[in-house]
Amino acid sequence: MLSDALSQDPLLEVAATAASGRIALAKIPLVRPEVVVLDVDMPDIDGLGTLAAIRRSDPRLPVILFSALTEHGAAVTLEGLLMGASDYVTKPSCAGEPASVEKQIRGELIPRIKAMRQKAVASNASPAPAGAPASPAPTPRSCPSVQPAVEVVAIGASTGGPAVLCDLLPRLPADFPAPILIAQHMPPIFTKLLSERLDAISAIGVVEGDSADTLRPGAVWVAPGDFHMVVERSVDSVLVQKNKGPLRNSCRPSVDALFDSVATAFGAGSLAVVLTGMGQDGLEGSRRIREAGGQVLVQDEGSSVVWGMPGAVARAGLASAVVSLDQLAPELIRRVKAGRPSPRDRRARVVEEHE
Repeated sequence: MLSDALSQDPLLEVAATAASGRIALAKIPLVRPEVVVLDVDMPDIDGLGTLAAIRRSDPRLPVILFSALTEHGAAVTLEGLLMGASDYVTKPSCAGEPASVEKQIRGELIPRIKAMRQKAVASNASPAPAGAPASPAPTPRSCPSVQPAVEVVAIGASTGGPAVLCDLLPRLPADFPAPILIAQHMPPIFTKLLSERLDAISAIGVVEGDSADTLRPGAVWVAPGDFHMVVERSVDSVLVQKNKGPLRNSCRPSVDALFDSVATAFGAGSLAVVLTGMGQDGLEGSRRIREAGGQVLVQDEGSSVVWGMPGAVARAGLASAVVSLDQLAPELIRRVKAGRPSPRDRRARVVEEHE
């Protein structure tokens, strides 16, 4: 059914199929595919073993995992994403209904295959001849000369996001002086497991967001799958809320929904980060944050699996800076600490007041 659905697209060709990981590894060097769709549960060599072998021979070949929407499938898929899989798609739950299967494949898998191919073609393109003009880089929008202290960090991510988050959050200190909110495009079981994985490897605590949680510095909330996560200011605190409002950009959780609420609650104290991902979710939310006086960082194209979401923000001139993955944690720490007194300064003020 999968092969038939893919073959109906005039821009795609199914170069080969394989009934096991061992057969797949034998066929890949022969047919040299531009993208691999890899089942998680397979005989002989399973999806993770096959992925590890593919990555040893070709670190750049795009691999999209095809997994069941179960806790086991989600756990294996998350592990695969951290091992270097480019993206994943959950299997249709209506396998006995060919029309429904085809619709889901057209809507979810085919766009990802095309995005992965475009990324591969761009990265393998020959360098421009000497003396050829370079493409103009997006011009970041300037920030005010005196930027208010950052009160909250809001992160949006999609394709490639879990691996980036698992690289980024462990680099942040336990005393990170602002709360962090994350909207990652994932189904419910996946966001729960992602939160648990991030909590296990990070110095700061990570939980899946729930209504009435109170924001506090040095803690992270991940939007639960199939819910929008937003924040609302009360009399003396800011609370996390989740809702099942309409899809935004075909997504729930939506980055735009999170960013809009952050702009309303924190204004110029907002710092948004747009990571790798397909589509444009986060573009309008970034606009809201910039209009409120806040800052927006975007991941650079070279370190992004897909430069859709961050690229849209950068091209709109809404980015305060375009940052590579290896510089993202230091840049976050620098911007969040800017405008805050150091512990030594706070002690000095206490002594002066006491005297």
